[in-house]
Amino acid sequence: MRQDVGVDGDAQRISQLCWMFFLKIIDDQDQEMELMQDGYRSPIPKKFRWRTWAADPEGITGEELFTFINDELFPALKELPVSGKDGRRRVVRDVFEDAYNYMKSGQLMRQVINKITAVDFNNLKERQHFGDIYEQILNDLQSAGNAGEYYTPRAVTSFMVDRIDPKPGEILFDPACGTGGFLTCSIRHMRERYVKKPKDEQKMQQGLRATEKKQLPHMLCVTNMLLHGIEDPSFVRHDNTLARPYISYTQSDRVDIVLTNPPFGGREEDGIETNFPKHFQTRETADLFLALIMRLLKSDGRAAVVLPDGTLFGEGVKTRLKEHLLEDCNLHTIVRLPNSVFKPYASIGTNLLFFEKGTPTKEIWYYEHRVPEGQKAYSMTRPIRFEHMKPCIDWWEKREENEVAWKVTIDEIKARNYNLDFKNPHVVDEDHGDPAELLAKLEQSEAETARLRDKLKAILKEALLR
Repeated sequence: MRQDVGVDGDAQRISQLCWMFFLKIIDDQDQEMELMQDGYRSPIPKKFRWRTWAADPEGITGEELFTFINDELFPALKELPVSGKDGRRRVVRDVFEDAYNYMKSGQLMRQVINKITAVDFNNLKERQHFGDIYEQILNDLQSAGNAGEYYTPRAVTSFMVDRIDPKPGEILFDPACGTGGFLTCSIRHMRERYVKKPKDEQKMQQGLRATEKKQLPHMLCVTNMLLHGIEDPSFVRHDNTLARPYISYTQSDRVDIVLTNPPFGGREEDGIETNFPKHFQTRETADLFLALIMRLLKSDGRAAVVLPDGTLFGEGVKTRLKEHLLEDCNLHTIVRLPNSVFKPYASIGTNLLFFEKGTPTKEIWYYEHRVPEGQKAYSMTRPIRFEHMKPCIDWWEKREENEVAWKVTIDEIKARNYNLDFKNPHVVDEDHGDPAELLAKLEQSEAETARLRDKLKAILKEALLR
């Protein structure tokens, strides 16, 4: 693919690979379902199934393959007729709706297709091995420009899922799902702990909900779901969760669990904020998602959300949001992460907020996660790993104040006008000296600078006049 002149950069390469993986995985699943279910029909017309045009290593290639993909395959799958009942067919159309074939060489494309054909996605061992490779591909997105925003480090998603502990039968929603990290971690968690019978698996799959606004991560997420054995990933909607009016989310839309890392630092397009009540209106994406999450949770529903430091200390709409959060929900834990967790995509302080709807907050426990000893920061070569979160998990059940954990009462929070940016009280700040003395020294330095500048000007003026 790197030899092909049409593919420019990792994001396009991954996008190109993804629609190919998608068609191969769908076809492998179809062949298994045809054996298992009487009367099963593939969502893809016969002419465009992987086995028809791609599976033969000596099949069409060169200009013929290039023309077939651009002029027949893509137009047909983009316009696939969809009925209300056929979720798999709708998934195919949604994936191809905004997908592109970037490759220009039919010969190189045939080579890529042949490599993909060699993977048997119905072989559990091969699928799991390929799942690890796919996970690495998603991880590589972090360095692919803006695409990095779609990926949350797996150590973070796994920790949040572990603490929320989803179970089959609960409705779990990620309103900004990116490549599906929270979903895959939740699926793995439930299969390891709770899925014992086929009906448990069915209940788990029926409880999943997700939405993703952008085409590339939506396609990556759907493919991720297929790789994780989800039969009908049509629950992953290609849409903007915020585009629907806040008040239109009613009792029937309520969910048991929200696990998400909403985009932050972003600004929503004009008009989106008008979908929200006046006192929550802002164009800051993370704030709108927080307002919506509180609306969507059932009573006793629980959430784990990644939010930036700015949410903790921000004022205005942010203050009103935090007041509403603490009145409607029990914000029981905030895990403070170091700036380097999301590098290289972002280098800002982030926090994991854990809350349950239905009872007001009386106190908040803070836990400061620190980079392991002997390491200055997390990086691409030394990223955060799940075992780094183990001390927090050990502390979680038997909470006690220590050098990285402390609690704050609701009265202290109200006294600070809902500023939640509480620093670790066990860390002694460096003594920078008396402010009055420092100010006097600054003024003295500025006066000295001005005197030297005037002296230099005089020397230069004299030199020019000679």
